[in-house]
Amino acid sequence: MLSKANVNKRLAKLNRRKCVFIGCVHLSPLCGSPRWDGRMRAVRDQALRDAEKYVEGGVDGLLIENTHDTPYQRSSVDAGTVAGMSVVAADVRKLYDIPIGIQILAGADIAAVDVAATCDLDFIRAEGFVYAHVADEGIIQGDAANILRRRAHIRADRVEVWTDIKKKHCANALTSDLTIREQAKGAVYCRADGVIVTGSHTGVAPSENDVEAVTGLGVRVVIGSGVNLSNIVSLGRLADVLLVGSACKKKGDWQQPVDGPRVRKLVEKLRTGAHA
Repeated sequence: MLSKANVNKRLAKLNRRKCVFIGCVHLSPLCGSPRWDGRMRAVRDQALRDAEKYVEGGVDGLLIENTHDTPYQRSSVDAGTVAGMSVVAADVRKLYDIPIGIQILAGADIAAVDVAATCDLDFIRAEGFVYAHVADEGIIQGDAANILRRRAHIRADRVEVWTDIKKKHCANALTSDLTIREQAKGAVYCRADGVIVTGSHTGVAPSENDVEAVTGLGVRVVIGSGVNLSNIVSLGRLADVLLVGSACKKKGDWQQPVDGPRVRKLVEKLRTGAHA
């Protein structure tokens, strides 16, 4: 089996930038979710429109998420969810030879590894990698051992795992005696490829102190919420990767389609500011 360094040339290219901009493609409700309307073609077409606007706006990569499948299942999802995400991911990959990742909410990280391997994606966003937290779906357990064993079993070593720590939309009282740096060290010990820092909710940025606290551990530092036009330069100077969704949408609303001009403004500001 080839090493990640030999296989994943797309992610290797990211290392040339001081900070990377990843646009979030939020899928419409998929098969099995309460708001699914039976039209997979519409889901696909909307995802491809959003991906096109991101790429035309100059992003470095994409993250595909089943954002509108609320309420989310916990850790294991319906076959229809996996099938739908695979269809979209394969279509996006056919069009763009850039880093593409996937997140399957909530905490369906092993399924995400399978989709990433099948569709030639480059990374997953994992919610349940180390430690545990309480989300509105219930307790999300750390499952690094099974995630990485699955990745090895299906020969998907090229797929990086970027994991949330002290994740948004969650209570972290179970690990309140651990600092965010200690949690990040735990993720690194369990062989994560990146650690994702967020604010308390979607659209809320993490504190710069939290971002600074997880640097210097030898993995990618990723910001997973709240990046906008007013803070993209300062956050871009601290992090290796920015995952941006809400700020790229019409009126800054995460439930709306991607707005091309907003994407361009954000990318341009990051390029001219954080890299100066």
